[in-house]
Amino acid sequence: MPGAIYAEGLVKTFGDVRALDGVDLDVPEATVLGLLGPNGAGKTTAVRVLTTLLRPDSGRAVVAGIDVLKHPNEVRRSIGLSGQFAAVDEYLTGRENLQMVGQLYQMSSKAAKARAAELLERFHLADAADRTAKTYSGGMRRRLDLAAALVVRPPVMFMDEPTTGLDPRNRQQLWDVIQELVAGGTTLLLTTQYLEEADHLAHDICVVDHGKVIARGTSDQLKAQTGGERVEVVVHERDHMAEARTVLAGFGKGETTVEEHTRKLTVPVTGGAKLLAEVIRELDGRGIEIDDIGLRRPTLDDVFISLTGHAAQPADAAAGDAPPTGAEPADAKGRKGQARKEAVK
Repeated sequence: MPGAIYAEGLVKTFGDVRALDGVDLDVPEATVLGLLGPNGAGKTTAVRVLTTLLRPDSGRAVVAGIDVLKHPNEVRRSIGLSGQFAAVDEYLTGRENLQMVGQLYQMSSKAAKARAAELLERFHLADAADRTAKTYSGGMRRRLDLAAALVVRPPVMFMDEPTTGLDPRNRQQLWDVIQELVAGGTTLLLTTQYLEEADHLAHDICVVDHGKVIARGTSDQLKAQTGGERVEVVVHERDHMAEARTVLAGFGKGETTVEEHTRKLTVPVTGGAKLLAEVIRELDGRGIEIDDIGLRRPTLDDVFISLTGHAAQPADAAAGDAPPTGAEPADAKGRKGQARKEAVK
């Protein structure tokens, strides 16, 4: 049985750009799917299709048990959306922004006020609740935008790179909110370029590139595809590098690589911290002095390079994942405002 978010064979083109090229997704209820990929991979286009902001050229999608193409208005009533750009009214206060969203969803004035107050506290905006949004910092606007997406407690949430522009403290607070939502039964599709974020939040991860799903699995499974653990050693004396290489070869599960200029040797291993302790004892027993040693796991760039052939890029908008001018409304606030207003029709 399809999950809370289901897509099959989604295709979307913009001129010569094939933004989605047969994307399949299946997200069980009350779980988080991390949609991971470089700029232009198709992440945002997939979110726009699933949230009814774009119509695919072919394929089908079901969200919260509702066909996205046949019943878009019903889908909008069942989802929350936070896009890449904060879509708040700069001339309203934080409190007024949230109350307005509640009233657009036909909440009573009393209920909208109560929900706004609750979310302002939850996102640490209560002290700025009665200031106009144009006086907010970028991070504060981002948090207000996320709060707006949660006003009606949607069963399915879409967050498109939600932590862009947030400092580490606010990012952790958002992670806590997401985990609370999922624990309460919300299903979430989260796009991100940060493996750390997906690692922390996602039950499953899809890696997309050039509009296709090229890998799927847990964070650990994806990391394992890039070679798993490795021991990295920086030898103090260059003359000891050859002997250190011999030592590492005895523990390794593959070829030892050597960087002469940094005196660093790297070898893939299995066995974790216990094996690392054995390597240290062997090096010490042979009188090989080291400046640094560690058990490393694949990084974000390791995963991207392994799966896509290039490193991750900064979290900026990319031409490959955006339609040409005229294909859809260019203003992010217009898109999200339209979605919220149409949800109450």
